[in-house]
Amino acid sequence: MQAIQLPKNKNVYFASDNHLGAPNTRDSLPREKKFVAWLDTVKSDAAAIFLMGDLFDFWFEYKTVVPKGFTRVLGKLAELSDAGIPITFFVGNHDLWMNGYFEEELGIPVYHAPQELVINDKKFLIGHGDGLGPGDKGFKRMKKVFVNPIAKWFFRWLHPDLGVRLAQHLSINNKIISGDSDITFLGEDKEWLVQYCKRKLQTQHYDHFIFGHRHLPIEIKLNENSRYTNLGDWISYFTYAVFDGESLKLEKFEN
Repeated sequence: MQAIQLPKNKNVYFASDNHLGAPNTRDSLPREKKFVAWLDTVKSDAAAIFLMGDLFDFWFEYKTVVPKGFTRVLGKLAELSDAGIPITFFVGNHDLWMNGYFEEELGIPVYHAPQELVINDKKFLIGHGDGLGPGDKGFKRMKKVFVNPIAKWFFRWLHPDLGVRLAQHLSINNKIISGDSDITFLGEDKEWLVQYCKRKLQTQHYDHFIFGHRHLPIEIKLNENSRYTNLGDWISYFTYAVFDGESLKLEKFEN
């Protein structure tokens, strides 16, 4: 379990669901520049930054090749990491095929499952959020194919130009993969991540649950001491969460 003791006047930041590269490079570039501007803004008081998945709309690491583009955001992450700001990355359903590049090139650890985190005396459970809880059934079936070693082996043998083009087409046009099928608030009783959090609270306490994936900025009080926060996205909302050691807030980046 990672533990962070916040120095005075320092914060921890959480952001998710940039989907850089979608729907195309031209339209994605302004959003990439805006996210880089946000990273520049928070670096002065960031004790840690957690990127909670789907930074890219598609990412696959061949043995000697990674997808073209994203120079600005990768360079900024390298700069902040080199400056000593701890950055942690959680894979999402669009960039789950990570296999060492972030660790080796950027010094950024990558997690494929939710993790527990303690900041000061507050306990967090954080992750991207895909495939958790009783819903998301279409994606759960799809993910079994995506993470299957045989499927990954066959995909790796596609030429990158063909493989990336195919994956981008599926990402944008398949609603199960894109996650665009239900980007509306379903109500507390039907939100499957809320149900997941409530079930976790039956066996242990968490002060905060933080997830992405739903593309909606959501804050729900689960009980007197526990809250669920969904981070929204960097497509429509440009929202993020900041924790100052005492309270967690959802904020919008205006630039």
